[in-house]
Amino acid sequence: MVAAALLFGTAAAFAPSPQTMARSRLFAAKQEPHGGSLVNLYLEEDAAKEAEIASCESTIEVTERQSCDIELICNGGFSPLTGFMDEESYKSVVESMRLPDGLLFSLPVVMDTDDESIGVGAKILLKQGDLPIATMEVSSKYEPDKPLECKQLYGTASLEHPGTQMVAWERGKYYLGGKLVGLNKPVREFPCESPAEVRERMPDGVDVVAFQCRNPVHRAHYELFTRALDAPNVAEDGVVLVHPTCGPTQPGDIPGNVRYKTYEVLKEETANPRVFWAYLPYSMHMAGPREAIQHMMIRKNFGCTHFIIGRDMAGCKSSIDGEDFYGAYEAQDFALDNGPMLGVDAVPSLNLVYTSEKGYITADEAKEDGLDALKLSGTKFRAMLRAGDEIPEWFAFKSVVEVLRQAA
Repeated sequence: MVAAALLFGTAAAFAPSPQTMARSRLFAAKQEPHGGSLVNLYLEEDAAKEAEIASCESTIEVTERQSCDIELICNGGFSPLTGFMDEESYKSVVESMRLPDGLLFSLPVVMDTDDESIGVGAKILLKQGDLPIATMEVSSKYEPDKPLECKQLYGTASLEHPGTQMVAWERGKYYLGGKLVGLNKPVREFPCESPAEVRERMPDGVDVVAFQCRNPVHRAHYELFTRALDAPNVAEDGVVLVHPTCGPTQPGDIPGNVRYKTYEVLKEETANPRVFWAYLPYSMHMAGPREAIQHMMIRKNFGCTHFIIGRDMAGCKSSIDGEDFYGAYEAQDFALDNGPMLGVDAVPSLNLVYTSEKGYITADEAKEDGLDALKLSGTKFRAMLRAGDEIPEWFAFKSVVEVLRQAA
């Protein structure tokens, strides 16, 4: 037996490597990555990382938004991108929602700076605090047309829109394009798996329905994404991936670390075998229809075949008059039109209401049956939280309410 082991090796010696297993799981998924292959820019060897760091001539300490973009470029969430967009790619995406090769891509991914000294050819170390997370070789430096960018992306150049505020006030004078090399994942208060890691956890060859959110999940949301598995375009063995964005959103939203805690307690409370959870280090733009397409594309890279499009998805209101920037079904219609080009099926969200007689049903059913829907606005809910009032269980899960009370 010993001689045989020496001659032929042990079973462990012939076991597939983690990289091979990851590739096998990737090919077992029903959904191929956007552009055909999943990008992974991370170096694994410490010596290679040290050499890459030593080759840099300057350093930029990145913002939280920039760190989200860097992570999604390096881990393949933004496949097929291998770096920040150069001027040609930026203009193409802004003006036509396409990369220069014609591939659908709805929002530009750019690195901004006010540093006049950085030029084309520079090698920059990108750091999150003291942690080196990537290097960037600058191939393009340009002054963007910010009013046109906002008009095309957000449908307005008004500073009433949080996306235009971000472009105008947060981003620097110049955009930098160039390839990245990944060094270390940014450190966050919530664990963010790569597309390859999420794909490894999904069942083989089944429909995967993605649910995007940026707020705590309440009862209506849970009913919405579990009932999506009964949609006529979803196979019977399908599963749901609840994939909240935990990066920066718009002012007034609940902080990402608090949202993460609500998701964790709900995952434990519901323990639904057909519901998977993962967290996305994504910076929201509140770009409505265009952002719906960006979310679909990202989830395609995470292995999802379907995507739930909610009413007012990624929408926002004027900071002056409170009017919506987008129509209630604008994102849904846009996703239904463009989803086939992505290879992702849109699943329009049901307009669910709660009735004391039948629980959650569609608004149309409630109207047909003459039933009154119980309502609780977000403003009223937050006031009840602050006052310590009892929150009705038809509206919110007790575990989620408890986390929100502790954070208030």
